Amino acid sequence: MALSMNTSQNIDSCIDVCNSCHQICLQTAMTYCLESGGEHVEPEHLRLMMSCAEICQTASNFMLSGSRFSEQICRVCTEICDACAESCEKIGDMEECASACRDCAESCRNMGGDATS
Repeated sequence: MALSMNTSQNIDSCIDVCNSCHQICLQTAMTYCLESGGEHVEPEHLRLMMSCAEICQTASNFMLSGSRFSEQICRVCTEICDACAESCEKIGDMEECASACRDCAESCRNMGGDATS
């Protein structure tokens, strides 16, 4: 579905979900993961969490500004959030982060379409 065909309410909701995911991923990576050690601080997992936090913030900013590239950013955000959720689920005991990523992926999928479509 094209971003231009989404209602203002849907866009506002996606912005809120992206902002929430950004906050949860960043806080979880910088507090819980660093303090837990082990698998939580493996480079690939931490990079993915930081990438997720950054793309969520970027997607929010693009939608807020009405950028014509919002759809593309939302597709990338969907892909990264799905990967981050999988990583959090694999490690375990990261339900809040995984759930935030799944919610954001679904919301962005509705804004920009699936990255694989």
